[in-house]
Amino acid sequence: MGFAMGETFTEQPVGEIADADALDPENLGFMCGIEVHQQLATGKLHSRQNGELFDVTIDTVPQDWLRYNRRLRAGRGEGGKIDIAARFEARRNRSFTYVQSPNAGLIELDEQPPLPHDQNAIDISLTVSALLQAKPVSLIQTMRKTVVDGSNTSGFQRTSLISTDGILSTEDGPVGIDLLCLEEDSARKLDTEMTVSGENVIYNLDRLGLPLIEIATAPDITSPEHAKQTAIALGRVLRQTRRVRRGLGSIRQDLNVSLMCGDRVEIKGCQDLSWIPRIISLEMARQLHFYRLANELRSSMDLPLLTPDRRTTDSEVESQVSAAVAQLLPLNLQDVTNCFTKCTSKMVVDGLSQGSVMLALPLANLAGKIGTKQMDKGGSQLPRLGRELAGAAKQAGVKGVFHSDELPAYGVEASEVSNVRNELNLNDCDAFILCLAPKWQAELALESVLLRARLAWHRIPQEVRNVVIKKGAPEDGTTSPMRPLPGGARMYPETDIPSFSLAAEKWQAILDNLPMSDDDRKNRMQQFEMSQDQASQILARQMDDIFVNNVGDLPHKGLATLMLENDSENPQLLANVLRAKESGHLSRESMNEIVTAFTGSNPTPEEIAEYAENNGYKPADVADLATIVDTIIAQRIDFVKERGMGAMGPLMGVVMQAAAGADGQQVSALLREAIQKAIE
Repeated sequence: MGFAMGETFTEQPVGEIADADALDPENLGFMCGIEVHQQLATGKLHSRQNGELFDVTIDTVPQDWLRYNRRLRAGRGEGGKIDIAARFEARRNRSFTYVQSPNAGLIELDEQPPLPHDQNAIDISLTVSALLQAKPVSLIQTMRKTVVDGSNTSGFQRTSLISTDGILSTEDGPVGIDLLCLEEDSARKLDTEMTVSGENVIYNLDRLGLPLIEIATAPDITSPEHAKQTAIALGRVLRQTRRVRRGLGSIRQDLNVSLMCGDRVEIKGCQDLSWIPRIISLEMARQLHFYRLANELRSSMDLPLLTPDRRTTDSEVESQVSAAVAQLLPLNLQDVTNCFTKCTSKMVVDGLSQGSVMLALPLANLAGKIGTKQMDKGGSQLPRLGRELAGAAKQAGVKGVFHSDELPAYGVEASEVSNVRNELNLNDCDAFILCLAPKWQAELALESVLLRARLAWHRIPQEVRNVVIKKGAPEDGTTSPMRPLPGGARMYPETDIPSFSLAAEKWQAILDNLPMSDDDRKNRMQQFEMSQDQASQILARQMDDIFVNNVGDLPHKGLATLMLENDSENPQLLANVLRAKESGHLSRESMNEIVTAFTGSNPTPEEIAEYAENNGYKPADVADLATIVDTIIAQRIDFVKERGMGAMGPLMGVVMQAAAGADGQQVSALLREAIQKAIE
C-alpha cells in the first residue's frame, strides 16, 4: 500500500535498481514537478531587437560579427550571501567570448540599461495565465537571478512573476500551477575551448533576451508517465495562444524529482517528451541506489544509518557522520607522474607531452564501491559512484578521471596501477582516483571528486543534472551532475526596470479575448470543404487562423493544399496565386514554382498572370488541349481499347508532356471523356 501525505516512511524502500521501469512511485514516496520554458514569438523582452535566430555554428560564424571577451564574478544576493551555485561557477576559472549577432546591441552586451517589458510578451504571459486559471499579481516587479555560467553577459537573468495558483487538467488528474514567470532566455553556446589558464566558452548572442514563459507546476505528478502527460498538456495550452515559437529548442522541460529516501534534483535537457518517463525512472533508481550505498558505507564504519524518510534526518547525526568521513577521506593529493613515464596510453602520452601532470587522490575503504560499467534491463547504465565522481571532476573542466575499480584499462597497465598503489601506500580495501590535467585544474577536479566522495555516506545532494546527450539525442536516459541546486540567495531586485501595476481593466480585457480552444478550432475547420487529413494538418501546423482569414471566396481545398505545400508566412501571395490560377492565367502544376519565384514580395493577381504568360506557365487553350488529347488517343487506339479506362494513367503523362503548361484537372477531364468515347 502507499503512504498518506505527512505520514512517516518507516519501511525500507523496495525495488530492483536494474529494473527502473518497474519501481513503484507511490511506495517510494515519489514527488515530481515540471518547469516548462517556452519562447514567445515576439521581439526581445528588454531591447526591442528582433527575435531572429541565426543558423550558425562555431565554424560558420560570419567573419564580420564582432567578438567580446569577458569574465564574470559572483555577486551577493539581496540577503548579503553569495548563492552556492554562483560560488561554484566562479571557482571554475572560466572566461567567455560573446559573438555579436545582427540582433544583439548594447543591451545584450550589458553596455546600456534595459528597456521596459515588451508589451506583446506581457499580453501573451497574461493570456497563458488566464488559460491556466492562475491569479495575476497586482504589481509586476522584475528580479535579477544570478547566473554566472556565462550564458548572460550581465551575470544575471531578468525574471518577473506574472501569476500564481493555477490548475492544469491532465488525463491522470489535475496538476497545480505554482507560478508563471516572464523572463529572458540565455545566450546559445557555440563551443568550449581549453586554454592554459582555463576554459573559454563561446556564446552567440542571438537568443539572449528572447522572452520566455516559465511555468512551474506543484509536485502533484504521480508517476513518470504522468509527467509526460503534464508536459504535453502544458505545451498544448501554450500553443493555444498561437503566439509561441515552435521548433527544436523553443520549449524546454526541467524535471524536479525526489524519492523520500533521496532528495530533490532538477533535471535539465528533456526536450524529447517521449524520454521523460525513462529519465524519471532512472533517476528513481539512482536515488534508491545511493541511499542503499550510503547505509552500506555507514554500516562498515558503525555509523548511524540513514532513515528511509528524509524528513526525519537528524542534523546532529549527519554532522557527526561528516566529521568521521572527513577524517577517513582527507584532502591528500599526490603527484604520481613518475609512475607513468613509460606508459604507452596515447591519452597519457599526449597529456604529459603538453605539460599536464598525473595527480592521485587516495580514497580509503572505497575499493569495489566505485563500480564499473553495467547495464540495466532497459539497456541504460546502472548508477554507480564512479559516474558521479567523474561528473564532479568534469565540472572543473577536465574530460574525466581514472579510478582504481576500472583499472587496468584505457592503456594503463597493471604495473602502473601497482606502482600508484605503492606510491600512495594503499591497502587492498583502499581506492584511488587519477586526474591528468594542468596542475591547477587537476587539483580543482580532485577536490571536487573528494567532496562528492564524502557525500556517498549521505543522501544524494540537491543539484542540477543534465540528461546525457550523444549525437543530438539522449544516450540512454541517464543524467550527469551540472551544478549545485541554487537557493534563494541568487535573487535580488532589478534596479533598472521600474515596477508597474496590473490594471483591472487590462486583466479583464485578457479574459474577454481568450484564444479559441482546440475543440473550437477543430469544429471551425469542419465548416470548410477539404479532406479530414488536410484539416488535421492545418490545425497541427497552426495555420488555421491564416487559412480562415484569407480563404474568402477561394476554393477551400485549393488554398489548404497551397498552404501545406508552401511557407504560409505570406498568405496574401498564396491567395493571389490561387486567384490567378482560378482565372485561367496559370496551370495548377506551376503554382508552387510561381510562389517560389515571388518569395519575399506581394504581387497582384495581374502581375502574377503577366509573369505566367512571359514564362510559359499559362495553361494551354481548352480547344487546343482537346485536339492534343484526340490526337494521342487516335495514335494509341489499340492500347486504349485493350486497357479501357486503365489507359488513363499511362496516357496522362503523355498528354501533359505534349501540352506543356496544361492544367492537370482539365487534362484529366478531357482524357477521361475521350477514352470513354473510344471504348463505347
